[in-house]
Amino acid sequence: MADLLYGVNPIIEALEQKRQLKVLWVLRGDTKPRLRSAIKLALDSSVTVKRVERFELDKMVGDVAHQGMVAQCLAPERTISLADLLNGSDVGSRFFLVLDGVTDPHNFGALIRSAVAAGCQGVIVGKDRSCPLTAVVEKTSAGATAHIPVCRVTNLSRALEELKAAGVWVYGLAGEESRCIYDVDLGGDVALVAGSEGKGLRPIIRKGCDALLSIPMLGAIQSLNVSVATGIALFEVVRRRVEIKK
Repeated sequence: MADLLYGVNPIIEALEQKRQLKVLWVLRGDTKPRLRSAIKLALDSSVTVKRVERFELDKMVGDVAHQGMVAQCLAPERTISLADLLNGSDVGSRFFLVLDGVTDPHNFGALIRSAVAAGCQGVIVGKDRSCPLTAVVEKTSAGATAHIPVCRVTNLSRALEELKAAGVWVYGLAGEESRCIYDVDLGGDVALVAGSEGKGLRPIIRKGCDALLSIPMLGAIQSLNVSVATGIALFEVVRRRVEIKK
């Protein structure tokens, strides 16, 4: 199934990671260095490059910041089974992000980028009630989707049980909980679970977590966007791991 990818950084990342691109359309007359770099990578990978007018790019992707470049991608998502994800990660340093019902592509892209930056080995989502990997997700992640596999599971609750059986501590993020994320030992194998934009974690997912954690709020605002809150939590795990290594 083909998909459209747009934006200079996502396309360069896709080419560097050997994603299967069929065609690269580039704005006619644009000679910016980054565009030239993308064209060279495309030609080196035997991708067809076509120079087109701006209105043609606009027609392909609509009113978005395509930065003068659109590509047709034949492999829209790196997927992996949960068993392979667990077997391919070193015990003692496994780190996963689990998403329960995140459907907004901008949040999904931002979460993927944060997960890659924090060193997660995979993002685990349900096959239902989750966002597909689209051009918007790719653009929002600024190419980070090329650096991490997505594990789509039929039953997210069962996946949490499998994670725990494999020795992974599963922590759900829930803003109303009294247990502070800063008071929990986040060393070892960890999976952080974030809920949907509006409803948060479903009851069955809450029940499947080893603990529910919150981020303390000292100001007038008592809630954060899911991608912001999850980013804070991911890098709290990073901070703990850096401390352990010292």
